[in-house]
Amino acid sequence: MNPNQNKKNPLVEIVINILLPIMILNKGGAYLGDNGSLKALIIALAFPVGYALYDFIVFKHKNIISVLGVVNLLFTGGFGVMKLGPEWFIVKEAAFPFVLGVMVLVSAFTAKPLIRMLIYNDTVLQIDKVESALEERGFRQEFDKHLKLSTIFFAASFFISSLLNYILAVRIFTKLPTDVTDEIKSEMLNKQIADMTWIGYAVIFVPSLLILSAILWHLFAGIKKYTGYKFEEIIHEQPKK
Repeated sequence: MNPNQNKKNPLVEIVINILLPIMILNKGGAYLGDNGSLKALIIALAFPVGYALYDFIVFKHKNIISVLGVVNLLFTGGFGVMKLGPEWFIVKEAAFPFVLGVMVLVSAFTAKPLIRMLIYNDTVLQIDKVESALEERGFRQEFDKHLKLSTIFFAASFFISSLLNYILAVRIFTKLPTDVTDEIKSEMLNKQIADMTWIGYAVIFVPSLLILSAILWHLFAGIKKYTGYKFEEIIHEQPKK
């Protein structure tokens, strides 16, 4: 496969994973007949889950974060189908980034911190060049500690996301009135799920991006300090078209 074919379109991802599900959750139930809200929920969640499976099958993109993202969506759909109370959704929204944070934090104390697998690898950097410089300059242990600290910072970003998710979920997922039909309750729940989806991306994405940028700056500042190489000297050059 041509490497250029392995690139995903960010706009397509936003449409499939965010915009289409939100539109279907907000308006789809009115056009789907009996149990329209339930059908809308299932269809809306099918888009991001289906896209994730497509991405895995066609491009072989797989990592534990993506897997947990799909599991998170399936839990959302399952809770919606079972018509569980708001507390379940609140716990779920906070629990998933928290679990990710714990996993990343644990990896920091192993031989393969997650930051090494995600960024410090042959796909992104000229690892042989970096490793040779570390050995020549005698900074191997110091750099390993630097990777560990970068991974701990990365874990902290998930804990912050968990807290933000909890605050948002408490405000969005409120108890549904008991004096309305089940169909209206389902419509209201779908609206809450849609609100959590777009507000979550809008409110959490920006601070998460800033934190991730700070982590990357810290990582590459350490590489420069311990190897003497600037970022542009160790990053893999993109093949010319």
